[in-house]
Amino acid sequence: MVVKLSYRLLFLVFIVLGIPGVAMAMTGGGGERLDLTASWVGYASLLLFVVAYGFVMAEEYTHMRKSKPVLLAAGVIWGIIGWVYASHGFTHMAEVAVRHNILEYAELFLFLLVAMTYINAMEERLIFETLRVKLVCAGFSYRKIFWITGLLAFFISPVADNLTTALLMCAVVLAIGKDNVKFVGLACINIVVGANAGGAFSPFGDITTLMVWQKGIVDFWTFFHLFIPSVVNWVVPALIMSFAVPNVHPATCEVNIKMKRGAFVVMGLFLMTICTAVSFHNFLHLPPMMGMMTGLAYLKIYGFYLKKTHKKKYGIAGWDAQKAEEVIGDTVPFDVFKNIARAEWDTLMFFYGVILCVGGLGFIGYLAMVSQVMYVEWGPTAANIAVGILSAIVDNIPVMFAVLSMNPDMSPGHWLLVTLTAGVGGSLLSIGSAAGVALMGQARGMYTFAGHLKWTPVIALGYAASIAVHFVINASMF
Repeated sequence: MVVKLSYRLLFLVFIVLGIPGVAMAMTGGGGERLDLTASWVGYASLLLFVVAYGFVMAEEYTHMRKSKPVLLAAGVIWGIIGWVYASHGFTHMAEVAVRHNILEYAELFLFLLVAMTYINAMEERLIFETLRVKLVCAGFSYRKIFWITGLLAFFISPVADNLTTALLMCAVVLAIGKDNVKFVGLACINIVVGANAGGAFSPFGDITTLMVWQKGIVDFWTFFHLFIPSVVNWVVPALIMSFAVPNVHPATCEVNIKMKRGAFVVMGLFLMTICTAVSFHNFLHLPPMMGMMTGLAYLKIYGFYLKKTHKKKYGIAGWDAQKAEEVIGDTVPFDVFKNIARAEWDTLMFFYGVILCVGGLGFIGYLAMVSQVMYVEWGPTAANIAVGILSAIVDNIPVMFAVLSMNPDMSPGHWLLVTLTAGVGGSLLSIGSAAGVALMGQARGMYTFAGHLKWTPVIALGYAASIAVHFVINASMF
């Protein structure tokens, strides 16, 4: 209702003010542009984005998927821009600009689609479930599980996304300590911090690192200079919180699950796909998504093999379906298209909306203004630390895309700094990252905003320590 009312109000503003209200000052940079920052067009676009992102932040309460408001805002913002430019005789400038944004999105979309498909394939082969059950039945103490789940979150998220990693580890914590609210709350905070920190030192660990890598600003191996700062970011708060974890030993249980046929091969193919993407980018100077799409072919061909050999392997004479299921546990043939269909389509559409919205605001001229204030007047160090704090309130994806669109002149060390802060800054609040928001839903009532906020000073200590360590060990890069 709010979006509809805003749209109608904007329409009335268009009629009342009309096109002549647009400022006619021209700026350079890729061709002449209309200066719309101080016009009703700029203000309306800002309002649209703020309202749309308000709905995104309220998704937990409205239950409206986050892609819907940003898709609408992106269309309306670029519609306004296109209308204004066409009315002033610039018939192709907006088209060229929006095509550039769409190309950036297409590369990100195809890359993520392949990564999500592999994660879904590994989930379907029961790789994650097997890991979860083994941890649950191991009989570790709460304190040991606290460290194990945090450590696994840190090291799995650089390959899988931090959301999937956090959900998997949270399932372990809930299965073991569902009757101990204090343990679940502390363990979930630790998982969120660990998953976000682990994703900061790998191009595959977070959308922000992926965007920086695909942009060609930082090469693949340079990201690993952030490994030690990322470890510090997680270990400092984890060490302090661990003293509050009850040292209780839950009962052991019997492990009664095994991975499906081809699980290890799928993991190997995913590793090959990552190597292909890195090779395409580093040695052939092609977009990483081309390597990922080539890697998708690996999975498709292997999936074809699994499907063709399924009946031959399991259709043994004298075996009924129930017996086959008991012995093999794999009575459904592998279908790669089901794994593609299970990709996070709402998230992928959300990225489209965010990139187009921020791209539109940048085309209007707002990003240049922000860049002048932050990276010229404040300086890159203060600006990049502020980016991390801002990402705790606003999702780090639009924040990082805005920084990339500004493209400030920074040293490699400062580019790594903003990659680090944007990745780990979301840990300061439970709503600051996708992992935190998801775990509030999964562990409802046990992991809460207030519970996380109680430990924010400790997490902030880790945030500050990781930045300090980065300046010390990577001093030659500044």
